[in-house]
Amino acid sequence: GCVPSKGMIRAARAWADLRKAEEFGLHVPPGVKYDFGAAMARMRTLRARISHNASAQRYTSLGVDVFIGNARFSEGDAVAVEGAAGNRTLPFVKAAICTGARAAVPPISGLQEAGYLTNETVFSLTELPPRLAVIGAGPIGCELAQSFARFGSQVYLIEALHGIMPNEDRDAAQIVEQQLVKEGVQLLCCGKDLKVNKADDGKRLLVDSHGQQYDVVVDEILVGVGRAPNVEGLGLEAIGVEFDKNGVKVNGRLQTSNPRIFAAGDVCSRYKFTHAADAMAQIVIQN
Repeated sequence: GCVPSKGMIRAARAWADLRKAEEFGLHVPPGVKYDFGAAMARMRTLRARISHNASAQRYTSLGVDVFIGNARFSEGDAVAVEGAAGNRTLPFVKAAICTGARAAVPPISGLQEAGYLTNETVFSLTELPPRLAVIGAGPIGCELAQSFARFGSQVYLIEALHGIMPNEDRDAAQIVEQQLVKEGVQLLCCGKDLKVNKADDGKRLLVDSHGQQYDVVVDEILVGVGRAPNVEGLGLEAIGVEFDKNGVKVNGRLQTSNPRIFAAGDVCSRYKFTHAADAMAQIVIQN
């Protein structure tokens, strides 16, 4: 999601700058047309332009044997891969678990039935949702809430805790919060008893914020409450690799409870960012 979100942010900033162009002595004629679909098409073009860097073909050309399929540890020193090209058993001396994470989905009543977007699906939009609810005010929720507000959506940002970006410095988070409110984002923090229902004209959200009950109808819901590590189906129990809801457990060398197996990236890190995963991968190779 790094490049798509930054592509969106850049387009949204351009739109916002154009609306206040008079401040800089630029006289924009009335009736300027904004094309959300074109902005999103540009973002997808940027994504496609770099896709080769993460392709199987690139790694094959570098001398890496790539196997596409579902993998699990079948023995203490082998990985079984089930793929379209057949099943393979790959023995190893050392192994690294780098299965990443997926968007976490909170247990909110009615959310599954109403439908929602995550950072894995929101970049497929071709039409601007006039009304958008963003659940979760972490970095992903805040950056996308601001972008959609700048594009012209009415945005409701819902956070269970007080304020936004709860894991960041409070003074810094306060600056971001003031800017979001200034740009028209309606913040509903300390949100309690959130419920979602289908409505005739969209998706209805009921939430209590600071003791006041809010009843809002939106066209789309974006969930940004964090990431869930991909640990299912890997056979970790059978080979003595400890894990919990936060992911695979590692020591300071990024070694799991099985000394022959390491881990890197979102599957074992509290810092679920691309640059952090890259740094961890380099540490694993060194160790």
